This record gives sequence, structure tokens and C-alpha cells, in this order.
Amino acid sequence: MPSSSKSHPHPAAPLTLRQCVTDAAQRLREAGVAFGQGTTNAFDEAAWLVLWRLGLPLNTSLSPEDLTSNRPVALTEQALIATFVEARISTRKPAAYLTKEAWLQGVGFYVDERTIVPRSLIAEVLMEGNLDYWLSEDTHRVLDLCTGSGSLAVLAAMVYPDVKVQASDISPEALEVARINIDRHGLHDRIFLRQCDGIPKTGSRYDLILCNPPYVNAQSMAALPPEFQAEPTLALDGNAAGGSDGMDFIRQLLRDAPAQMSEEAILVLEIGHERAHFEAAFAQLEVVWLETSAGEDQVLLVSRSALTKL
Repeated sequence: MPSSSKSHPHPAAPLTLRQCVTDAAQRLREAGVAFGQGTTNAFDEAAWLVLWRLGLPLNTSLSPEDLTSNRPVALTEQALIATFVEARISTRKPAAYLTKEAWLQGVGFYVDERTIVPRSLIAEVLMEGNLDYWLSEDTHRVLDLCTGSGSLAVLAAMVYPDVKVQASDISPEALEVARINIDRHGLHDRIFLRQCDGIPKTGSRYDLILCNPPYVNAQSMAALPPEFQAEPTLALDGNAAGGSDGMDFIRQLLRDAPAQMSEEAILVLEIGHERAHFEAAFAQLEVVWLETSAGEDQVLLVSRSALTKL
């Protein structure tokens, strides 16, 4: 029988790992998903989704010249990736809620819908030693107020091995997640949980208070993308007492804090993009703005002595 003159198409070459991430990033861009809950751009978000779905370390190099980056991805794996990326797009849930894991300063944390995704810039301040100037060998008691997943409490305990940390939150559901993370990192003997609305009033005073509170103003709350609306409103909305500038919780905190602070204690407070509202509300308060990867206007430090002058 004569051979057919028609040529058979060659099977398509398998995609590489980097190509899968690049394609996923394009899908995320086209879908208009929002970032800022662990990543800041489409490529990093896609890398998180793809690497997690394939069971690869999240620090896997995706550099074009790296051999791992050029690893072929089987069609069955591509299908898994496509389904996972579509879930991110269709649900508009943060990636961390899909993977049940988030990373902060290289440390892994369990996370789910009971708490916001760990991303506080205070983590940078802790891990880079930027508070050491204001602390001393007498720093023994730390409070992580609005602890959420417990991530800052865990990092503080790691950075300062001689301290005890009180981690408090108004939400019992958030504290359940914090318990998972405290146990995961073996810190149950140094971090203690407490459900509390506002700063816990205890017999002994705190030497360092860390707080990433609800501070989003009313206008910004109304404009939040779906990914952020998926997080607990209680942890974001800074207008629970009827205000509109996002400073409701912070006003009460700054009033109550001095009585619970030791003489040389400091309060480290994250206020995100609300510096203008913070300075309008506390125009006379002397604070130190701390440098972070997001600039010098999102995390501040204030001493007890400054707070007593309010």
C-alpha cells in the first residue's frame, strides 16, 4: 500500500515549569484578580499556586537559566494547575485560603477563613532587629494585640528567646488558628492566648506591645476587592465604634495602653495607608516612623512616655 502523503502532526512539546507559571500569571491578569495578601503581583501569585499544586518548594527558582525552571510539566499536572488557577479566579479567595498556608519572613503559618492572611509589615521590623535600640535586657513581657493567626507572636518569640508573649484577639475563631500555629512551631510554653476586646488588663505590665489592628477607613472598606472581602471584617474595619476614619480601635488602644505598659515600654503599631487619618486624629502625639519595604509611613513606634501626654 502506498504511504500517505499527509504528514502526521507532532505532539506538542510539554510546557516547562516557568511557562506554566507565566501562563497562569497571564490568566490572573486577564481575570483582574487582586493581590496584596502574600504577593504583590501576578507572577508571584501564579508561582505560589503552581508550585504548591505540584508539591514543589515555594522557593523553587523560576529563573529562565535554571534547570528546575525548565523542568517539563506533564499534561496531567497541567490540568491540575489549570483547575487550581481557575478556582483562584472563580472564588476570588486569597491564595492562602486555597493552600491553607501562608509565609511571613520565610516562616510558614497555617491560615484559613477564620483570620486574615498574615502579611504585617511589623514582621520585617522584628526580623531585621529594628526594635533592638528601644529594647533592653529588661524586656520580658510582650503583647501581640489583634494576633489573628498568631504570626507576629510566633516571630517575636523566635527573635527574642527570653520573652513570654501574650497573644490576644477578640475573635475566638482567630485564636483557634493561632493555637494551631503556636503548636506547629513548638512555642506553647512561651506564647499564651487570651480572648479580649482591646488591650488585656493584667497584674504585670508589658515591655513591648505589637499591634496590627483594624484600621481601614469607611471609604476604603466600601471599595475593597472580593479577595479582601473574603477576610473577617472584624480584623479590617476600623470604624466599629461609628467613626469613618478607621481610627476607632486605635483611639481606645492609645488611651488604655499606658496603664498596661512598663516605664520604658514601647508600642509598635501598623496603620497601613492610613497615615493621614492617624496624624489628623493624633496630631500632638510624638511617634517614630519605621522603615519597611513599603516605605516609612505604615508602621510607627511610640513610647509610653509619649502616650501619657495625650
